[in-house]
Amino acid sequence: MWLINGEWQTQIAASDRATQFGDGCFTTARIVDGKVRFADDHLKRLAQGCERLGIPMPDEEILAREMCELAQGEARATLKVMITRGEGGRGYSALGCDRPSRLLHLAPWPMHYEAWRNRGIRLALSPVPLGCNPWLAGIKHLNRLEQVLIRAHLEQTTADEALVLDSDGWLTECCAANLFWRKGTSVFTPVLDRAGVNGTMRQRIMRLLEASGWQIHEVRERPETLANADEVLVCNALMPVLPVQQAEQWRYSSRELYQFLLPGCE
Repeated sequence: MWLINGEWQTQIAASDRATQFGDGCFTTARIVDGKVRFADDHLKRLAQGCERLGIPMPDEEILAREMCELAQGEARATLKVMITRGEGGRGYSALGCDRPSRLLHLAPWPMHYEAWRNRGIRLALSPVPLGCNPWLAGIKHLNRLEQVLIRAHLEQTTADEALVLDSDGWLTECCAANLFWRKGTSVFTPVLDRAGVNGTMRQRIMRLLEASGWQIHEVRERPETLANADEVLVCNALMPVLPVQQAEQWRYSSRELYQFLLPGCE
């Protein structure tokens, strides 16, 4: 069941802009002991996505209350929150679309993250690139066909996650996570001004690093830069951070940065 505009339902109108055009944005949060972890970060992400897409942001107090209500009684779970432009308009035009829809859904927390945390994960270079579009870069909009194709190719390998490039061949992210790597005390992450999702956990990690002795750099690099990395890790709101043991043919054993970040991300 989904909580759609305050009512428990299993259906959304075929005329909703989400079903027609993927016209909306979403966030996925982790629930621990009946509370939404870093709820304010997720509300801020939704507001930023709505602003970029020109969608009126639903009442944040109502949305926050609904998120809290769904989290109650859940020891560990996943909460997905979607905002769509709602119904209305003709063709691509959004004229007349002044009642956005909010959709909330609970799902089990991915249990395999525990095993991945213990052994570290493997990354394989994806043949599917991300299109470059500064207008959409950074936000988590509902158009996820690139990730669907990336995932389909990933499932043909033995890797756990994908290394994803943009259409010009620059390192960007993973299929469902952001990417960091370390050389000495310098930490690097791809700049996301042309493609990719600026995840809530990525933002949190960058704040943690900026307040520490580590030096954080947003860079535009080819995948070969990972050959010289001392450590690689990935993150999203659910993982929340995982060590990488292998990316393509390159292997890593250090968990120094991972151990530093984990307490602030859990």
